[in-house]
Amino acid sequence: MSKLFDALTLRGVTFRNRIGMSPMCQYSAPGGFPTAWHMQHLGSRAAGGCGLVMTEATAVEPRGRISHSDTGIWNATLASAWRPITDFIRTQGARAGIQLAHAGRKAGTSPPWEGGAPYSEEDVEAEAKERGIKADDHHRASDELHPVGASPIPFDEGWRIPRPLWRGDLDRMVFTWVDSARHALAAGFEVIELHMAHGYLAHSFLSPISNQRPDEYGGSLENRMRFPLMLARGVRAVWPEHLPLFVRISCTDWAAPDHEPAGWDIDEACEFCARLKEIGVDLVDCSSGGTLPGAQLSPVASSAFREPGYQVAFARRIREETGMPTAAVGLITEPAQAQKILDEGSADMVMLGRQLLREPYWPQRAAQELGAEAAWPRQYGRSK
Repeated sequence: MSKLFDALTLRGVTFRNRIGMSPMCQYSAPGGFPTAWHMQHLGSRAAGGCGLVMTEATAVEPRGRISHSDTGIWNATLASAWRPITDFIRTQGARAGIQLAHAGRKAGTSPPWEGGAPYSEEDVEAEAKERGIKADDHHRASDELHPVGASPIPFDEGWRIPRPLWRGDLDRMVFTWVDSARHALAAGFEVIELHMAHGYLAHSFLSPISNQRPDEYGGSLENRMRFPLMLARGVRAVWPEHLPLFVRISCTDWAAPDHEPAGWDIDEACEFCARLKEIGVDLVDCSSGGTLPGAQLSPVASSAFREPGYQVAFARRIREETGMPTAAVGLITEPAQAQKILDEGSADMVMLGRQLLREPYWPQRAAQELGAEAAWPRQYGRSK
């Protein structure tokens, strides 16, 4: 029997197998709107047999987009645009999940095929013009176009310095995430994943590298966890009891042992996950990195980033120490590898990213190799 194709039930939602499509930005959503590209991108993986199909990082407000071509869900009009996609995913037997996100200090970059560099002042002025923000309306421009974060520390050289969010800002930000959760429900999603990884807004509060605040939101681990826990608590309060809530975290910053300040690490990640469990989070999606530019090239991480399943050990430790269900992600490419992760108790679900870009029907191949049954679209049944 193949555990990879066992059903998984979290709260009132049953996933037909343990295979999830990991969030992957497509940089193809003008104005935040998903398009026909997203229908085929997400829909083909649902038809391909995944149990969970997760959207890319979907911004809770316009300034929270990684690029200006990222998807959003900050109003009812955007929610309506998602509805045909979630409806189609459901017809294929998969569950539709959305990753709610805010890029924080890493917001405002060009798509990878245009270099991925932070926007220049000319780019910002062009967006202001497109959105009808007058050049002399400095307050509105700062509020809607300037990146924000835990501290005024840019991600890297040449990046804009983020504006720190203070208490009133943080309260409003929680409301923004909560409002987007309501829109996600109206859009037909059955799973929300809160993006608290990869150096984006929530992670920028967790990591001592990006959070050097002097107030109750900085310094100690308890203080650095405060705002991300506020987000989780707020969304859990409005997300229906029968629907699961996931959180994606970076389990380590991959900082060198002598880095000053010290980075976020797996010990702190375990404590954070224990607190998430108390709030009612149902699964932690275990990734890493994103706070330090070029971390994958550092001596502490360079070998790990080439190792298949290099983040699986993080998922296993969090699962064992907290009792929280976990998802493993990162260079998981082969069916036997995915099966072993589950057999050894390292995770409850595997999330595939780039492998599903290369092979949308990977679950069908996995079922064949593992001697299991996978769902096929009835229109394709004659090829089974």
